[in-house]
Amino acid sequence: MLSDTIAAISTAVGESGIAVIRVSGPEAIAEVGELFRSKQPLTEVDSHTVHYGFIMHPATQEKLEEVLVSVFRAPRSFTTEDVVEISTHGGIISVKRVMDLLLLQPNIRLAEPGEFTKRAFLNGRIDLSQAEAVIDLIRSKSDRAFSVALKQVEGDLSRKITELRHTLVETLAHIEVNIDYPEHDVESLTTQFIKTKCAEVTEGIDRLLKTANQGKILREGITTAIVGRPNVGKSSLLNALARENKAIVTDIPGTTRDVIEEFVTINNIPLKLLDTAGIRETIDVVEQIGVEKSRAAVHEADLILLVLNSAELLHEDEIHLMEQLRGRQTIVLLNKIDLPQQLNREVVTRYFSEEAIVELSVKTEEGLDHLEDAISTLFFGGQLESGDLTYVSNVRHIALLNKAKQSLADAYEAADIGIPIDILQIDVRLAWEQLGEVIGDAAPDALIDQIFSQFCLGK
Repeated sequence: MLSDTIAAISTAVGESGIAVIRVSGPEAIAEVGELFRSKQPLTEVDSHTVHYGFIMHPATQEKLEEVLVSVFRAPRSFTTEDVVEISTHGGIISVKRVMDLLLLQPNIRLAEPGEFTKRAFLNGRIDLSQAEAVIDLIRSKSDRAFSVALKQVEGDLSRKITELRHTLVETLAHIEVNIDYPEHDVESLTTQFIKTKCAEVTEGIDRLLKTANQGKILREGITTAIVGRPNVGKSSLLNALARENKAIVTDIPGTTRDVIEEFVTINNIPLKLLDTAGIRETIDVVEQIGVEKSRAAVHEADLILLVLNSAELLHEDEIHLMEQLRGRQTIVLLNKIDLPQQLNREVVTRYFSEEAIVELSVKTEEGLDHLEDAISTLFFGGQLESGDLTYVSNVRHIALLNKAKQSLADAYEAADIGIPIDILQIDVRLAWEQLGEVIGDAAPDALIDQIFSQFCLGK
């Protein structure tokens, strides 16, 4: 409940220079003030000030921890409530001692996951799309993904959605006037007005949806399976892209028995790399399990990196694999170009275009930059859209924008065939409501609870 005062650790658990405990609610300053000793009582200090002192046990007056306490008075805080942030030493014991003492206070309880951000939303400081962007900001895996999330936290998407909804409100108001005072209006002109406004808002939605594919990739990354026969250089490729030895590399075929995952960033594009077991026929039971996992990874991947040994003739297993991958988002890597070449490239071009084939040597790192360019070209046409664009990256947002677009299409079509305007109003209002769900206006409580449950405790 908003009347409660809540507390949680806002920094990661473990050893660090400092740790931060956040307290928010109507009793935050008074309750922390009962435990904090400094030159000035905490209840008398100004907002946005930092104070040095000690957390004391109220019964024994024992000094439990040396701290800095920051005070943010309502409404000039993240949650718009009184907020106190306690900076302690970063050890597990020091944080636990302070946190345990806070939770013994009669008016403080442990915060639920995401409750600080949820209060910021419920108190009107941010809307739902901004709150969701906080998660994206924390989980960003590239500079560009961070920039996209930051623009959404600042309200860039919210402003665009609000503008579109304002246009629909004007349209609904015009319809209401026509319905209530038909003698003062010409229905044919109102119908044309509705069509014009529906087309205008649809165009705005299309501009947002244009960035949806790129935004979703920046947010979630590209699941990329590295596949091929044993000993062609798959694990070496993973290590080269990750810039560290994540996978064991030996000359023994079948070294990789399980799927190894690693996140890397290439040209500001996050990739979730899956190094798979070599795909071949084998009687080794353990290796068979690894091969089956490899095939499952290939099925689920957004991008396949098929590694072939250009210093050997194509194997029957590789021909079969290329047949299976035809039509998938695949880049073929002809590895080991530093050795005498034997692979017949013309056979590969029967299954994949020249643009999808990259020659490289993982050992010498020659050609790795060509792989990076090929990935950018395949998914982004060579480069990301302008940084000035508002990216839509959230699956929920994309789905709601598509629903609103369909509602407007239904309204436009109905207007075109002469359906009465009081019926048209239903679809226009539905589009307005669907756009409102993006920013949390009229979003159901269950959806709000589900969104904030994804946050960590101290956010």
